[in-house]
Amino acid sequence: MTRSLPVPLLAVAPRPTSPARFTLSRSRRVLRCVALAACVPYLALKAAWIGGSRLGIPEGSPLLDHRASMIFANGLTVLMDAAVIVLVLLLTRPWGLRTPAWLLAFPLWAATGLLVPIMAGFPLQLLVRAFGGSVHGSSGSGGGEPFLAEWVFGVVYTGFILQGLALGSLFVLYARDRWGHLWRGRVGDLPRPGAGSRGVRATAVAAALPALALFVCHVLWATGSTAGLSAAQAEARTTDFYVLECLDMVYLAAAVTGALVPAFRWLPALPVKVPFALAWVGSGAVGCWGGWLLFASLVGPSDDVSRQPTGLMLLAYSVQMITGILVAAVGVRFLKERAGSSA
Repeated sequence: MTRSLPVPLLAVAPRPTSPARFTLSRSRRVLRCVALAACVPYLALKAAWIGGSRLGIPEGSPLLDHRASMIFANGLTVLMDAAVIVLVLLLTRPWGLRTPAWLLAFPLWAATGLLVPIMAGFPLQLLVRAFGGSVHGSSGSGGGEPFLAEWVFGVVYTGFILQGLALGSLFVLYARDRWGHLWRGRVGDLPRPGAGSRGVRATAVAAALPALALFVCHVLWATGSTAGLSAAQAEARTTDFYVLECLDMVYLAAAVTGALVPAFRWLPALPVKVPFALAWVGSGAVGCWGGWLLFASLVGPSDDVSRQPTGLMLLAYSVQMITGILVAAVGVRFLKERAGSSA
C-alpha cells in the first residue's frame, strides 16, 4: 500500500530546477590532456610531410617516389587522428552526453580496432628485440631501402599507445555512466533464446567459419610457411612478423569467442561484460585492420610487383573485415535487446 505525501510537505517542496552543472573529475581531465597531447607529434609530422619536409624520411625512401600518393595518405591519416581529438572532447564535454549512441559507437569502435594492434604489437616487438629478436622498424618490406628513420616509429607509436590508453579509459568511464546497466549480470542471466535468436546465432556462426579458415592461415604463417605471401613479405619475415601473426590469431579468437558465447549461452557463470569486451576489441582489431590493409593494398602504388599483395592476402584482408563486421553486428543486437528489456 502506498502512502501519499502530506499536504504541508507538498506545499513547501522545492520546484524542479535546471539539470545539474556538468562536472569533470580530475582523473578525466588528466586523461583528456594526455590524449590531446599525444596527438601533437603525429599531426606535426604529417603536416610537415604534406608541406614537403623530409624530416625522418631517409634518402632513397620509397615514400619519395609517389608524392601525390604520399600527400593523399598523409591527409587521410591526419583526418583520422584529428577524429581522436573530437572523440576526446565528446567524452569529456556536456554535449557529448546527448550524442546518439550510433554516432558515438562506430568511430570509437574503429579507433579501438586501429589502436589496439599497435598498443599490443609495438611493445611486444621491443620486448622481442631486447631478447635478441629481429624487428623491422625502419626498413621496408623486403629488406630494401629504409622508408622511415628509426626514431619516427618510436615517436609515432608511443603517441598512439598514449592515445589508446587515454581514449580507452575515457570511453570506459563514459560507457559505465551511460550504459553500464547493459552489461551487468552473467551469461546465464541473458533471456532464453527465442525465435529471434536464430538470426543472431546464424550471424555468429557466419563470422566463426571464415575466421577459422583465416586462423589456420595465420598458424601456417606463424610456423614458417610462405604460402600466399608475396616475395617481399616472404623475404621480410623476422621475429617481428611472427609476433604480429600470433597477435592476429589472438584477435580472431577474441572476436569469435565474444560472438559465440552469448549467442549460444555458453559459460553461463561468466560475467556478460567479458564476452562483450572480447567482441568489441576483437571485432575492431580484426575488422578495422582488415579494412585498412585492404584499402591500402588497392589504392597504394604498385610499381614493384614483389611488394604487391597476393590474391590470398587480399582475400585474407576481406575475410578479416567481414568477420569483424559480423561480430560487431552480433554485439549490437545483444545490446539493443538488453536496452529494450531494461527499458
